[in-house]
This record gives sequence, structure tokens and C-alpha cells, in this order.
Amino acid sequence: MALVVQKYGGSSVENATRVKRVAERIVQTRKAGNDVVVVVSAMGDTTDELLDLAGEVSPQPDPRELDMLVTAGERISMSVLAMAINDLGYQARSFTGSQAGMLTTAAHGDARIVDVTPGRVQAALDEGYIVIVAGFQGVSPDTKDITSLGRGGSDVTAVAMAAALKADVCEIYSDVDGVYTADPRIVPDAQKLDDISFEEMLELAASGAKILYLRSVEYARRYGIPLHVRSSYSNKPGTIVSGNLEDIPMEQALISGVAHDRSEAKLTVTRVPDHPGAAAQIFEIIAEAEIDIDMIVQNVSTAGNGHTDISFTLPKTDGDKAVKQLRKKQEKVGFEKVIYDENVGKLSLVGAGMRSHPGVTATFCQALADADVNIEIISTSEIRISVVCRDSDLNTAVKAVHDAFELGGEEEAVVYAGTGR
Repeated sequence: MALVVQKYGGSSVENATRVKRVAERIVQTRKAGNDVVVVVSAMGDTTDELLDLAGEVSPQPDPRELDMLVTAGERISMSVLAMAINDLGYQARSFTGSQAGMLTTAAHGDARIVDVTPGRVQAALDEGYIVIVAGFQGVSPDTKDITSLGRGGSDVTAVAMAAALKADVCEIYSDVDGVYTADPRIVPDAQKLDDISFEEMLELAASGAKILYLRSVEYARRYGIPLHVRSSYSNKPGTIVSGNLEDIPMEQALISGVAHDRSEAKLTVTRVPDHPGAAAQIFEIIAEAEIDIDMIVQNVSTAGNGHTDISFTLPKTDGDKAVKQLRKKQEKVGFEKVIYDENVGKLSLVGAGMRSHPGVTATFCQALADADVNIEIISTSEIRISVVCRDSDLNTAVKAVHDAFELGGEEEAVVYAGTGR
């Protein structure tokens, strides 16, 4: 007997019919002789709809009350899923995040898990129940308040629960058949990967691939929990995420995939004094505002000697705050102005094989040139190349790079559901 943790996304439980089908799949897993713990997201676009509602009621909702509101979505789906399983003749018991022992920091809207104490979950398993856990939420032991884990929080809940229970595998179910070489919504012939390393998946997730969220992959790698990415709409084998780069055989493909991200903006600080400490001052301002930055480029300014321009990317949601904080310190740092640009997109090429193939960058850049896509920023890691380009060019860029590295498959990829919200 194995212990299997399964996570179902919002599109998998978007209505009563889908909930019943998911219940049947869960029961099949139980009939195979496995103990089953299920982590479930809110139904369909419920979370987005609740956020919209909050915005209509208040321009700046109180963070504590907002968490109380948005975490209701998962409580609805966990309870109706338990009802559907009970109707199939198997006992199910649902738990909120706090009841399941998900202990978090007190940061509303983006809490981090600090510990998992799954005593009630384990007791229910020992009594023969299928356990349903509400994803995306927990409780702060300091404030006793309900917290939400932010985007991808249900994935994190599932991996954390799998680690705490020492599960054999954590299955992540969504609306596609696995991890693809590109987003099937943009590249119809994207090819499904049978397996991928944690490191490559981390790079893809950090670069915008939404099939798995970065925090969940980091958690899985830390605790050695294999992830099995599958579709709740089919019985296809999916993709296994596990292991490290050192475990990959020599025959591993040169490139694993192309990822894109529309959630970032570019900020340029012009005519920064070109002396030691100036750049540090700028990034200290950004750090004090608790803003994460991604890609950075520094160039000698064409406006004159003794100054430089610094550009970097950051989340669009933090753009206004970053501009405001920098302008407050403009006189102290001595730069000329701040230029903010939201009309950018990030494209990334990821693959363990590129470490020993120096021609990858040339092929990558030539593909973009042939597609008439201009590169504004470029950065690399050992297994990744990322560029910033115009947002309007991003789809073209993804297709061009995907084709240049011959990543397409013979079958058209299927996206079963999801609205993309």
C-alpha cells in the first residue's frame, strides 16, 4: 500500500460534473490499494471572482478580511468533493488548512509555510477515510488568523502535506497532460516531456511556466518528493519531476522547453553616477520596499561620461511602489529620471544539455532576429537563457525559438479546460 497525495486545480473541479469525475478518479486510486490525501483548489475562477467582489466593495480591502474571503473558495470545493466521494460508497473527511495543520507566517495574501502538523489527517487515514484538504490556506500560530499562501498555494499545500506524511508521490492534476516544451495555448505542437529534473523545472517555473509554481518545486526538491504532473481529463501517463542534474543520463535532450512570462515590467534609472556604491543605493531602495527583481543590465549612458543607465525587471504589481520609492531618493542618489515600461515580456530557453553546447545562444538569438524580435535585456544561468522583448512580440518569439530547436511533436497538444484567468 502506498500513500498518494493528489492535488486538483480549479479547472478540474469547476462544476458539479467535474467534481463527480474527480471523485471517481480518487476512488479508483483508493481501490488500487492506496491511502489517499487530496488537496483541492477553489472551483473554476472562484478565487478571482471573490477578489473582484472585494474590489467592488472596497478599493483597499483589509488583508485579514480578504484572506477570510478568498479562502472560502477552497472550503466549498473540499466539502462538495467529500460529499461526492461519500456517494460513491467510500468515506471521505474534509479539513481546512488550519485543521490539517498547515502552520504559516502571519503575512496575509502571501504567507509561507513554517510547519505542518498533520495529526488529524493521519488519524483520519488510520480510520480508513479518504482525506480532502483545502489548499491555498493555513493558520498563523502567532496571530491565530487564517492566512492564504498566494498564487500556486494549493500546489505548495500538496507538496508540504506529502512531505509531512512521507508520501510516496505527489500527483498534480491540471487541465493539460503534463509538462510541455512550451505553452500549448501558444504552440499547438508543443511536445509533452516524460520526465524532467527538479533543476530544469525550477528554471521553467521561475521563467513563467505556470504548470507548476516555483515554491512547490522548491519544496519538492528540498524534501525529495517526486511530482507527477497529469491531467484530470485523461488517463495519460503525464510527466515525472524528480532527481537532480547529476542523475540525468547522457542522452538527455539538449533543451527541455521554452517558457514565457507577461507579469513583469522593466524599470530604467538613467544617468546614475558611475562610481562605487551608486548601484547598491538603488537596489537597497528596492529591497527596503520588499520588491523582488529579476534581470539586471547596466550600460554606459550615451548622454555623457561619468554616468550609467541601469535597467531591471520586476513584477508589474510592484511597479508603482518601486517608481515612487526611487523618486523619493532621486536627489540623494543623483540619477536623472526613472522610466517605467509595462509593455514587455520575458522569454526563456531551459535545458540541462546547453551547458556543453556553446552554439545554443547563437541559435537562440538568430531565431529571434529572423522573427524580427528585438532583445532588450539578456541574462543566462548554467541551464537557462532569458531575454526581455516587447510584449506584442512574445508569442512570435516563443514559436520562433521552439521551432529553431525543433522541439515540436507529431501530435497536437490538448488543453482540456481553463480560462487563463
